[in-house]
Amino acid sequence: MSLDADTLTDRRRLKRRLFFWRAGAVLAVAVALIVLVAETGWPGRSHIARVEIAGIVVDDRLQRDMLEKIARDPNVKGVILAIDSPGGTTTGAEALYEAIRKVAEEKPVVAVLGTVAASGGYIVAMSADRIIARGNTITGSIGVIFQWAQLDELLKHIGIEMHDVKSAPLKAEPGPFNRPSPEALRVTKDLVDSSYGWFLRLVAERRGMDEATALRLGDGRVFTGWQAVENGLVDEIGSEAQARTWLAEAHGIDAGLPVRDWEPAYPGLGFAGFAGRALGETIIVAGQVVAGKTQQTKRLTLDGLTSVWQPDRQ
Repeated sequence: MSLDADTLTDRRRLKRRLFFWRAGAVLAVAVALIVLVAETGWPGRSHIARVEIAGIVVDDRLQRDMLEKIARDPNVKGVILAIDSPGGTTTGAEALYEAIRKVAEEKPVVAVLGTVAASGGYIVAMSADRIIARGNTITGSIGVIFQWAQLDELLKHIGIEMHDVKSAPLKAEPGPFNRPSPEALRVTKDLVDSSYGWFLRLVAERRGMDEATALRLGDGRVFTGWQAVENGLVDEIGSEAQARTWLAEAHGIDAGLPVRDWEPAYPGLGFAGFAGRALGETIIVAGQVVAGKTQQTKRLTLDGLTSVWQPDRQ
């Protein structure tokens, strides 16, 4: 059956519209690629890697895998750590510190501190060869904490008794359901002191201090960036611009190199983990109970010793 003139005309119009839509889509993709290349350079091009350390620090295997790739990548000439973290688990901070020190064996690493880089966040900062902070950055909080909620009086009030059968008196002590014995408190203090001693030794070693100075600064207080510089915990006040200047002057890295963000390849977050960690921005750690210190912004628990800045909200 032959087509009439009106039908043929409509088809031609539809084809022209489809052509323009397709051409527009191709042009949009091309523009996006041009913008991406202008900002980050072609894949494989020499660049400075920016690694964001944000939110609660935990032992993260995929993050450590990414750092290993940075250390091996010949196109990465230097690394900027963008830190905005109140800390987290002491073990997580230790693992991240060690992973970054391995990167620093291959290429220079500089830390740029944001709103807060305290406790475990400061441990991570010390892994860098140089530390730069804003004047109003909150940093320091050198210390370790082990917390639990004491619920025994509450349970008595509502008529609930908790019972247990333990292999030894110190098993699962201290706990929330009974008053800790002096022995339980003593061994817990020994646990905290052991980890705290490691933290202090790290400060003394990395910041070139004697033990007495590290101990004086390591009483748990927080410092502004200005105070941290005065006390030798931070090298200078500034931002990423000062970090790039240091990389150029101290290590001869071309100041014109692009800075590219590196993200761990978290599953389900898009191509090569492009979406990043998306961990939220809450910096107050609440509900720290030994049996499960839930962090809703990350949907995880912090168990064991924590090195985290936790302002008193009482």
